[in-house]
Amino acid sequence: MKKFLPARVFYEPEALEYPLGKELVEHFRGTDIPVIETGSHNRVSGIPGKTAGQAYREGKRTLVIGVRKGKEFQSCKPSAHYQLPLVTSCPGMCEYCYLNTTLGKKPYIRVYVNVEEILGTARQLMEARLPEITLFEGAATSDPLPVEAYTGSLKQAIEFFGQLEKARFRFVTKFTNVDSLLEAKHEGHTRFRFSLNCAQVVKEYEHATPSPEERIQAAGKVLRAGYPLGFIIAPMIRVEGWREEYETLLSSLAQELEKNAPNNYRSSDLSFEWITHRYTTRAKNTILEVFPNTMLPMDEEQRKYKYGQFGYGKYVYRPEEMAEMKTFALEITEKYFPGAKIEYFI
Repeated sequence: MKKFLPARVFYEPEALEYPLGKELVEHFRGTDIPVIETGSHNRVSGIPGKTAGQAYREGKRTLVIGVRKGKEFQSCKPSAHYQLPLVTSCPGMCEYCYLNTTLGKKPYIRVYVNVEEILGTARQLMEARLPEITLFEGAATSDPLPVEAYTGSLKQAIEFFGQLEKARFRFVTKFTNVDSLLEAKHEGHTRFRFSLNCAQVVKEYEHATPSPEERIQAAGKVLRAGYPLGFIIAPMIRVEGWREEYETLLSSLAQELEKNAPNNYRSSDLSFEWITHRYTTRAKNTILEVFPNTMLPMDEEQRKYKYGQFGYGKYVYRPEEMAEMKTFALEITEKYFPGAKIEYFI
């Protein structure tokens, strides 16, 4: 996968007061990429795009360098206690992504340069919960890996949590530029997770992301580096031949992990999270604006309407289909990864 290269860069003046901000701005000023000052990373004007699709694509090609000013961290239930806000958005263009409805018409990529302050807040939150262990999620509103080559903040966070006995870190990625993290002193305190899907879903709906084969190869490297490893299979979609597609995915994953770590690829420390495709009315409307030719299965007559925990409803597969998918998912996980922990199936 090629390195993410933005088409334009914006920065807050305050970012220049931090070494990372100054370094990033100087780096991009040394390229042919336009570098533009902006008053706030929350309101950026000057990103082109006349139609919803153009605005979306240009947003995904825009990098904004900012300072995260808020001291509060959002909760991240049920997977973690808190979000760790290092990055917002990502260059991937997945048609089904829930962030399409929360990041606005132009979902530009934000990186925060006051990393030490952010990690300091994490330490305070951890200390407030002692003697309990506090878990932080680094990818709740982003995929932090594509910009890691510029910021190094993910490695910094991994090594920070490696030093803390009562804190743990987790993040998930679809991307594959993992080499800079393989020597990080993680001390087993970071769970490195990959978002995987079958070949048909990746080809049809996960634009500008690495192939399943590339992600699986990167996962093998991460396992060999000793990280606790996990996989999110999401969204699981009933495409044509879905059983064969998902079994092929797990079979390929098992072969690669066995090759890289034959003694522990079946370890009980491996985790799996299965999430079936679901959507809200708002999400459907946004998807149809941005991807008017989408083939995502979004026929309400073929779904069940279910109220969610946050007060709004979503369309999920019918109960009999969900039961069939759950049985299949649990069986093939056990077949290829006996002893792995299945965190949930939803």
